Amino acid sequence: MAALSAAFVTAPSPPFPPSAAPSAPGPSSEPSPPSGPSAPRSVEPDAKASESPWIRPAGAPPTVFAHRGASSAAPENTLVADEVARRGGAKWIENDVQPSKDGVPYVLHDATVDRTTDGTGAVRSLTSAELDALDAGSWFAPAYAGARVPTLAAQLADLRERGGNLLLEIKGRHSRAEVARIVREVGEQAITRRVFVQSFDVPSLRYAHELAPELPLGLLRDTLDPDPVAVAKELGLAAYNVSHVALARRPEVVGALHAAGVAVNVWTVDTPARWKAMDDLGVDGIITNRPAELGGWTAGRSAG
Repeated sequence: MAALSAAFVTAPSPPFPPSAAPSAPGPSSEPSPPSGPSAPRSVEPDAKASESPWIRPAGAPPTVFAHRGASSAAPENTLVADEVARRGGAKWIENDVQPSKDGVPYVLHDATVDRTTDGTGAVRSLTSAELDALDAGSWFAPAYAGARVPTLAAQLADLRERGGNLLLEIKGRHSRAEVARIVREVGEQAITRRVFVQSFDVPSLRYAHELAPELPLGLLRDTLDPDPVAVAKELGLAAYNVSHVALARRPEVVGALHAAGVAVNVWTVDTPARWKAMDDLGVDGIITNRPAELGGWTAGRSAG
């Protein structure tokens, strides 16, 4: 723990991926396959598709997104998990953001603090002082005792100092004011070009776009929309981020979205067999709890 807490500075990653990875250790639920396939509408190739910085070039590996940091090796959504991910080569950290009772954005996945801290209660029912006092490391391993639930501001400052990019998930329904607080904190750290916003909640994405149209947006889905391209165009998405289980049922969606200039990222994928399956489908990014292992796998496949 002490060694990982020491300063570990890396050069900042480029603001956009040249090509080439978010769901969690602890209880990690795989969504059920969608009830039935529905072909996407026919899409003419979009000349702008080749200009998208989020669609990987031919022959490049998929981007590795470290789901909640290196969450298979350290307590999820903590700064130490982010550091472990960086040491393992990850250029992108994925997180979950939700507000405290007094409106401070914190990095924490569950609606309650019960699973990943020594406290109890809903995140939104606890003040920032109460959240700051929680131990977010002991549940994972005694060596991580004393790790804290970071504020979004603390995570952004850490990324600004140490390098890396953030796939920021707005967790659950947020008000416009709550999204505005998130956007403001990103701007205050002057790393807007290193942040990609995603959410399952469409209104939250709309608020983010209204408040900061320069932020790229990704829609999270556990099942595919009947017409993902129409949804992506209507929301102005840079990426459509879907469960790998759902995508495997309708692989043609990747090409349709690419033709419309929209990237495809999948979650949460933790085995070589599934990495290969998703890589073969042409996805642009893979969200994983095992970022170092996925990075090694992609490097080996590219070399081999």
